[in-house]
Amino acid sequence: MVLSRRDVVIGGLALAAVGATGTIVQAAAAKSFFAGTASDNSFVYRKTNFAKIDKRWHRQIVKYFSSEPVGTVVVDTRHHFLYLIMENKTAIRYGVGVGKEGFKWYGRATIDRRALWPQWVPPPEMRKRRPELPPMIAGGASNNPLGPRALYLYRDGADIGYRLHGTLEPWSIGTDASSGCIRMFPEDIIDLYQRCPIGTAVEVLPHIADQAPASTTVE
Repeated sequence: MVLSRRDVVIGGLALAAVGATGTIVQAAAAKSFFAGTASDNSFVYRKTNFAKIDKRWHRQIVKYFSSEPVGTVVVDTRHHFLYLIMENKTAIRYGVGVGKEGFKWYGRATIDRRALWPQWVPPPEMRKRRPELPPMIAGGASNNPLGPRALYLYRDGADIGYRLHGTLEPWSIGTDASSGCIRMFPEDIIDLYQRCPIGTAVEVLPHIADQAPASTTVE
């Protein structure tokens, strides 16, 4: 079959229309993960539409048996959960996004710095991979990937480059999506921030063998 110039033009326009429609559908799907806005320390962020989020990733109180002291943060990267150990063999469990393959890390650290609406400075190795990134994004900016809070992880007094922080992509919680940092819903990092003072111990593990069932959802 021989195509005329007119056929080629019409075909090209049709493909462009399909592409545009796909982009619109993707944008609408992303928008559905948000439910209005909230104000925090003079900044505004988009609230998570938790009706859209699988309940396994909702903040919950669970049974948790551990020899770690109360107040310790434990991250199970395989199952995408962060636990804050509480009293009486319980923990607050948060759904998280973790590092992509090749970016995962494990070990112990402490929270030696905390920031409200932190600015984001892409590390040099990230800017090599993505040269289009700006050298800095101001705290509270709508495109700042850290969101409303960041907890900075240190080892032996040195910043190891990893953070616990918010996300602009709530659909990424429960997946391997980051460059090594642990990302959380904005509401959850705000909650965790107020529970974790400077010096909080953090342990990042490949997995935790025994997963306890959820008992109570924290509203």
